[in-house]
Amino acid sequence: MNTSILHPDIQKFIIENTGADITKLALQKNPFPNVEWILILNQIEARTKAKEKLPTWFIAENIIYPSKISVEQTSSEKTASYKASLISGKTVIDLTGGFGVDDYYFSKQFDSITHCEINDDLSAVVQHNFEQLDVKNCTFYSGDSQDYLEKSNQKWDWIYIDPSRRNDAKGKVFMLKDCLPNVPELLDFYFEKSDSILIKTAPLLDISAGLSELKNVKNTHIIALENEVKELLFEIHKNYTGEITLKTANILKDKTETFEFVLGEENSFSIYELPKKYLYEPNSAIMKSGGFDEVSSIFNIDKLHKHSHLYTSENLIDFPGRRFEVQKVISYNKNDMKNELANKQANVTTRNFPETVEYIRKKWKIKNGGNLYCFFTTDVKDNKIVLICTKIN
Repeated sequence: MNTSILHPDIQKFIIENTGADITKLALQKNPFPNVEWILILNQIEARTKAKEKLPTWFIAENIIYPSKISVEQTSSEKTASYKASLISGKTVIDLTGGFGVDDYYFSKQFDSITHCEINDDLSAVVQHNFEQLDVKNCTFYSGDSQDYLEKSNQKWDWIYIDPSRRNDAKGKVFMLKDCLPNVPELLDFYFEKSDSILIKTAPLLDISAGLSELKNVKNTHIIALENEVKELLFEIHKNYTGEITLKTANILKDKTETFEFVLGEENSFSIYELPKKYLYEPNSAIMKSGGFDEVSSIFNIDKLHKHSHLYTSENLIDFPGRRFEVQKVISYNKNDMKNELANKQANVTTRNFPETVEYIRKKWKIKNGGNLYCFFTTDVKDNKIVLICTKIN
């Protein structure tokens, strides 16, 4: 860990230049010749990234940042806070500690945290930052967490793991066994050290593939931030053999939309109907969950088509996603399009429709934006239709 960047003048320079154009800044002469210019530039770039994502770190003094890529890959504070609310106890060990954002929030839920990080420099950075952030209940281990577990006689209330994809798995549909550590292979060993395990994975992982590799899964969580899926979590309890609950959360500025259902519930089915007065589009976490019949059953609303994943009702309901009032439904044909939408401004979405948004815009000269929201989709009778709507806030 290079502490030279903590010099007051350098810290002042980093703060003053946060948000600056790094490309232009890099062409300037280094005002601190005793410290590598690239180190200072990296701190400016990483701190800029942290402003929205890691506000606690951003406002604290004398924080050392890792590379910009590490900041991009770490949990945001909002998802870390939500994640920490899911588990609690006296002790937790994080086998893949990284920049420590998750552990900062675990420190508020647990008496003691163990942060393991194989990168010596990053481990030292997190230890330094936690002193600045006044986290006093965390111990640090720099090295392979596997070695630490094997040598320790301790048993923890929770093990937390964020396995990383191996380099040779890039570009492929990946499985948990393609990651380090290889959780499916090590699960029995982990159960010797804790009865409860929380595994975080990238949203690219197929949920059913993850479940096929794991055992004793009680809950699977899908976490989205501002309607973008950020994390999947598998919550595992030793000897658990019951049903699996799938829980979704979409964290918004002023609220968190939640939805849950039991995987494989036989009583869930959709009722298909033509569009009614109101239209509903599920948030991205629900879309990732695949619980489309459950949405129809639980909210008692109708589905437009088996593959459209749009819902409708005569009376307005609270809903975890976007809500619209249907102003008009037209057939997708030349006459109706020319009369209603050609050369106009509208927000265009396609669901179960043969043409792309880009093609539709170009073909009918529809400008982007405005107050109209148009859904190009297929109805229950397999007709291509357009729902012209206004958004309900």
